Amino acid sequence: MSTLEFALPDGSTRTVKVTRLLNAGYTGRAQDEVAAHVAELAELGVPAPSAIPALYPVAPYLAAQVDVVPAQHARTSGEAEWALVVGEDPADPLLTVACDHTDRALEVHGVAWSKNASLDVLGAGAWRLAEIADHLDAIRLRAWVRHGGNGAEQLVQDAALEALLPPTYWLDVLRERGWLVPGTVLLSGTVAMIPGVDQFADGWRVELHDPVTDRGLSLDYAVDRLPEPIG
Repeated sequence: MSTLEFALPDGSTRTVKVTRLLNAGYTGRAQDEVAAHVAELAELGVPAPSAIPALYPVAPYLAAQVDVVPAQHARTSGEAEWALVVGEDPADPLLTVACDHTDRALEVHGVAWSKNASLDVLGAGAWRLAEIADHLDAIRLRAWVRHGGNGAEQLVQDAALEALLPPTYWLDVLRERGWLVPGTVLLSGTVAMIPGVDQFADGWRVELHDPVTDRGLSLDYAVDRLPEPIG
């Protein structure tokens, strides 16, 4: 299990021991967005899902607040997302920024397998869902990638949260399944990549920006390619 600590805007912190980690997929409210994401994955050889939206259980220890993500090879990439975090009071969940780093080579053999092959990176800050619920759809989700050592960034994802199924949808799912309990973390699924941008990058930065409060949550990590195996 992982233990995560989140800083809230009021200066307080919340600590959550992750007991259940879930990755949602194909979660666009607009069917053209979902079709675009399915098409992106099809280009990588990933078959279309049998059910939309999808929900993949992930090993809880893969939830991490880190600035380096190890990768076994060059065909891994992130996905900008929000994450729903259920703490001690399930009626007062948190929302944070997240990036689901995925093994694209393994994904063609099974999406669920690929989700368990790398980390789910979460931000160090969070918002109480109740405090942003009335304007959540206006919050913007963006991701940038870095290639090489010069630090230059390229925008790879950019959408308002109205593009994705809302947290209330997933709270109902968790409640129905008996999973709305302390320690549950659910990642939202992602939005389409900007065409022509190389997602197989050396680094990722993801941001949630709230235009109403002008506050943001962010995470940033480098991708560390592991040495070739011996034997």
